[in-house]
Amino acid sequence: MQQTLSDQGTIDTLLDVSGLEVDFSTPDGTVKAVKGIDLTVKRGETVAIVGESGSGKSQTMMALMGLLAGNGQVRGSAKYRGRQLIGLPAKELNKIRGDKITMIFQEPMTSLDPLYRVGRQVAEPIVHHRGGSYKEARKKVVELFKLVGIPHPERRVDAYPHEMSGGQRQRVMIAMALANDPDLLIADEPTTALDVTVQAQILSLLAELRQRLGMSIVFISHDLNIVRRFADRVYVMRRGEVVETGTTQEVFDNPRHDYTRMLLAAEPSGHKDPPRPDAPVLLEGRNIRVTYHLSGSLFGGHKAMDLKAVDDVSLRLQQGQTIGIVGESGSGKSTLGRALLRMNSAQGNVRFDGRDISRASVLEMRPLRRALQLVFQDPYGSLSPRMSVGSIITEGLRVHEPGLSAAERDRRAVQALTEVGLDPMARNRYPHEFSGGQRQRIAIARAMILKPKVVVLDEPTSALDRSVQKQIVELLRELQATHGLSYLFISHDLSVVRALSDYVVVMKEGRIVEEGATAQIFDAPREAYTQTLMAAALGQERVGATGAA
Repeated sequence: MQQTLSDQGTIDTLLDVSGLEVDFSTPDGTVKAVKGIDLTVKRGETVAIVGESGSGKSQTMMALMGLLAGNGQVRGSAKYRGRQLIGLPAKELNKIRGDKITMIFQEPMTSLDPLYRVGRQVAEPIVHHRGGSYKEARKKVVELFKLVGIPHPERRVDAYPHEMSGGQRQRVMIAMALANDPDLLIADEPTTALDVTVQAQILSLLAELRQRLGMSIVFISHDLNIVRRFADRVYVMRRGEVVETGTTQEVFDNPRHDYTRMLLAAEPSGHKDPPRPDAPVLLEGRNIRVTYHLSGSLFGGHKAMDLKAVDDVSLRLQQGQTIGIVGESGSGKSTLGRALLRMNSAQGNVRFDGRDISRASVLEMRPLRRALQLVFQDPYGSLSPRMSVGSIITEGLRVHEPGLSAAERDRRAVQALTEVGLDPMARNRYPHEFSGGQRQRIAIARAMILKPKVVVLDEPTSALDRSVQKQIVELLRELQATHGLSYLFISHDLSVVRALSDYVVVMKEGRIVEEGATAQIFDAPREAYTQTLMAAALGQERVGATGAA
């Protein structure tokens, strides 16, 4: 029988979602997370789903994978190759999940079992779906680790998740998703934790695999620069609904919906004025070295070795200055920041506010901690889920100003929350009740309530939507101008670094390879490594799209 055009369209459609609804039952009533959306993915196609946090992007895919939380309900249709996934028994669904349809999750640390070596975890789906022994699967795991760019793959298969950087853990998750050559790969913010060069490598890798295997990709992201370079078609979601869809070029060049236009305009922008030339130096590190001893593997035949995480680095931070520290995952950025705060063992000389603190004891450092604050990358992981926001914010006051009354602590909490743009009533709620951007504001308030002089910001915007990133950058600039703060801003997001920093340090393999004023580093980088970083971050070429090289 001759196929009609309609028949051919059905054959080419790998995933067909129709009227999908997702509800969650909560103590406050039913929350409608997804409100009857339609979505299709064709063979070999990359479809992006974009929108702010809470728009329903991830829940749409979790629903068709059967991975909703226990209080979630799903209605509607989601067909894979014509087979209905909604309501499919778990035993049948498990034959598809991890084999034909796989998913890369946003936060690898919560997706990887901390008690098992990463190689064993990647081998699990191979053994489950393909059979064979773990010893045989191990060989493929090493090949996959090479494929996704994990250094020393023969050694790293024996590592535990906590022994790897955030970028390396994300690459482990990507290797796991690719283990069985899936038909459909769902990538939920897969490059959030990765530096720009690794982002480019991973996107190129996914594009290459898509072409070689005929694999389709659903790409969930808040990074519109990546979406523009990577996707064939785009669905824009807001509050559980699709508000716009079309080819990537159509949506980006001629957006029809006001919400889409807002997303496209949300890139962090502007710049900060440099500090006064005669501004005093608040924090200085000279010849900083941090070395980690890696033990050998009893069964893997690997010898013990020393890893120079920071190798002879010197840095001076003036009052009112922001130094951006950039470089690939594992370059030593975060380790340097913690060494300057005396939060890890290091060699070299550290001076704060004219005082040598290189050999200060824990007891001697304690009164200085209020002036040297740290804001972490993951606000959810750094905020205790069992404490109210008010208790979290005022915890430092209990340590550094124990004589304050409860009423005065509460007054200071109200002031801190107001300063970071949150409703003071939020102090009576708990972290899980807030969005990612709101939790990051809470983390900033916790640092600012102590009136610090230096704040180390370790990837504070990497997991946030672009519109929220812009708000946080503006907030940090306002707080700095108001209080004369000095920032060390550690990030792989160069657009945010450019908007917030007036001086940039570029690190590679524990050393500084280039440094200078922000404009000079971005507009006229001298070193090849810096040029590669800038090209990866700012390049506009499309990656793996239809017709692309």
